[in-house]
Amino acid sequence: MRFGLVMSIGLLAGVASAQRVDAVFDQNCASCHEVGNAARPAKTPDRKALRKLTPEAVYESISNGSMKDRAQNLSDAQRQAIAEYLGGRRMGTVAAGDAARMSNRCVENPALGDIDANPSWNGWSADGANTRFQKSAGIPTGEVPRLKLKWSFGLPGATYVYGQPSVVAGRLFAAGDTGYVYSLNAATGCVYWSFLAEGAVRTAVNIGPVNGGEYAAFFGDQKGNVYAVNARTGARIWSVQVEDHPLTRLTGAPKIYRNRLYVPVAGGEEGTAAQPNYPCCTFRGSVVALDTSTGKQIWKTYTISEKPKVIRKNSEGVELWGPAGSGVWDSPTIDPKRNALYIGTGDAYTSPAAKSSDGLMALDLTSGKVLWSVQDLAGDAWLVGCPEDVAKRPENCPKDLGPDYDFGSSPILKELPGGKRVLVAGQKSGMVWGHDPDNKGAVLWKTPTTSTPAPASGQIVWGGAADDQSAYFGLHSGGIVALQLSNGERRWFTQIDPVVSSLPGEEGSVSAIPGVLFSGAWDGMLRALATDGGRVLWQFNTVQEYKTTNGVPAKGGSMVAAGPTIAGGMVFAGSGYPGLGAAGGMPGNVLLAFAVE
Repeated sequence: MRFGLVMSIGLLAGVASAQRVDAVFDQNCASCHEVGNAARPAKTPDRKALRKLTPEAVYESISNGSMKDRAQNLSDAQRQAIAEYLGGRRMGTVAAGDAARMSNRCVENPALGDIDANPSWNGWSADGANTRFQKSAGIPTGEVPRLKLKWSFGLPGATYVYGQPSVVAGRLFAAGDTGYVYSLNAATGCVYWSFLAEGAVRTAVNIGPVNGGEYAAFFGDQKGNVYAVNARTGARIWSVQVEDHPLTRLTGAPKIYRNRLYVPVAGGEEGTAAQPNYPCCTFRGSVVALDTSTGKQIWKTYTISEKPKVIRKNSEGVELWGPAGSGVWDSPTIDPKRNALYIGTGDAYTSPAAKSSDGLMALDLTSGKVLWSVQDLAGDAWLVGCPEDVAKRPENCPKDLGPDYDFGSSPILKELPGGKRVLVAGQKSGMVWGHDPDNKGAVLWKTPTTSTPAPASGQIVWGGAADDQSAYFGLHSGGIVALQLSNGERRWFTQIDPVVSSLPGEEGSVSAIPGVLFSGAWDGMLRALATDGGRVLWQFNTVQEYKTTNGVPAKGGSMVAAGPTIAGGMVFAGSGYPGLGAAGGMPGNVLLAFAVE
């Protein structure tokens, strides 16, 4: 997967990139704390154990505690970066982010009532098919140009707005890189509660019933933990760790269906593994089914069935493993007709690349059994820091290096006229695939969206949306394309050039309502386009400072990850996700709510 996804913390504390955080850890810490390193002292905590600590605890140890001598040559910025990398969230945000300290607490906190009574956007998509289409938006096409900012909410201490907003029963649920999850009143922006997870929360929040007649908010963090908290009060109901690999990352939103929570599991190992002291590679992607009321695991299915084993040692004496990779970065797509869920899979980390990488998989909802698996690109084994020049390539790198063209976005399930169905999946290469879910994933069509080669960060990264006629995708090269669902033919393309800065690209997930498509961009512009031809109907520059409802200083930034959500006549979006890209994006910490004036 792209490097911007691999590292949960990203650009931290003055360290230029997360890759440099790995290099600092490798040079100063790995000899004692990396499993598989021959020089590692007995009983020294490994990376898995370190990941259980808070960033504050790690920072204290390497600044004033037992590891002070080992870290004496590190700058304070480097120590903070390592602490946040291992701790899984930003430092110093525990007190500042607590909703109890905010001035805009909601006066009343009523029960949620029937969460299906009003239109919602629950999780990654407004439906289980991951169309990202809101059929009951409450915003007529002709009224879109009259959208105005209604309120803004500042995420205290945040640099990134990670979690896509979810809107259920008049409440908005969202998160940032601090580990805090918030529940707000969708109409006014007042805050009901906050919950502090152990790591940063990137997933969208899902709301569903649990035993006792209550509703729970479900989400995952960057340490592999999944949580269920009371949706009205924020009180913890249960939490479980679904994968104990130290580089686990939960990025795709879990999906609720019939009292089960289906959790996609990805990992950041590809951003670390090229370092010579790292025992590459042991992570495998998976999907885990949990009981929504108890958190008990019902089944777990790995995308690579074979367990990793030691293949050889590198010149440092560090064990090298395989097979590995094929993480699941996307939210599962539910198919009640086939009692199946569908996922897109990531690239491999080791050669030869696993046959399940860079493709789609179908799993049985009841048992987790693999129903079918198709691979759209073979041989894509890739790690951060592995150059194309073989002579300059670290020995931990795959022998046959691929282009990192995996599937990081959710497959879209659509029924066509006449009953034929199609799974539409966008690939990082810029290719969009139409697969047949009723014929073991057979290819129906494939369409290149642009002749421009995909950059390292990907051409299609986070995913598209679909109505009854077309699938829509934003492109890194700048612009949005509409493809006919039945055959993949291009209906229209709108070139969009940056306005606020020199950063091009519409990589964020797009979202649709009848007649209108919403898209965020690298330059921080939020736009609405007409689906009948792609003309721009409305745009808003989010890169500015805001007077927020909770009094927290906030500003907007790049919008290249989670997309806008629409419910109850309002549009909600988070602004501020730097990602990676050639020049890097703009951080930010604001949630924005728009309504027709």
